[in-house]
Amino acid sequence: MIRKIIQINEEKCNGCGLCAQACHEGAIGMVNGKARLLRDDYCDGLGDCLPACPTGAITFVEREADAYDAQAVKRNMEAKKFSNSENIPASPVRSRLAQWPVQIKLAPVNAPYFENASLLIAADCTAYAYAQFHEEFMKGKITLIGCPKLDAIDYTEKLTEIIRQNNIRNVCIVRMEVPCCGGLEMAAKKALQASGKFIPWQVVTISIDGHILD
Repeated sequence: MIRKIIQINEEKCNGCGLCAQACHEGAIGMVNGKARLLRDDYCDGLGDCLPACPTGAITFVEREADAYDAQAVKRNMEAKKFSNSENIPASPVRSRLAQWPVQIKLAPVNAPYFENASLLIAADCTAYAYAQFHEEFMKGKITLIGCPKLDAIDYTEKLTEIIRQNNIRNVCIVRMEVPCCGGLEMAAKKALQASGKFIPWQVVTISIDGHILD
């Protein structure tokens, strides 16, 4: 059916998440740091989200869309209430992930998001060990993750090309205190040296009980 429904301009969206909070039907969610209409049948077309958006990224359009399903919305809200009652928050912290993919093995050597980027090179386990990882390390950065023990590869060549072929402003390496993370730190340092560029960098070590060691 043709009906009035919201449209989100991802280029204007700044990822603040206010529209998702304002949507009482759960039609809007945050995906890769941007607001997205998750299901047409959750959107009632009343636009509670519009005044919440600070950048004007949300507008009304008339297009072919599934009819608003009040029963589906009710079931969705009840499921969220149950989740909260079990102390499992639906979205405890807003994601700061700015790009995809994040695995070093899968990341392209050239991508627009590398331009003038602050680069975070992190061991897989760090995000699980350190509770504020998104806010304190990922915010404002392009994130690449890996585990040299599990991947059983040397990341040096891939990281060298990423740094060499892109305008990287600075690099933050976050590793765990365990010995196997030394491979990731060494690969990142070698890549910085091999790139032929002088780029500010730092290494942060996370303890297994979730504290910053240095």
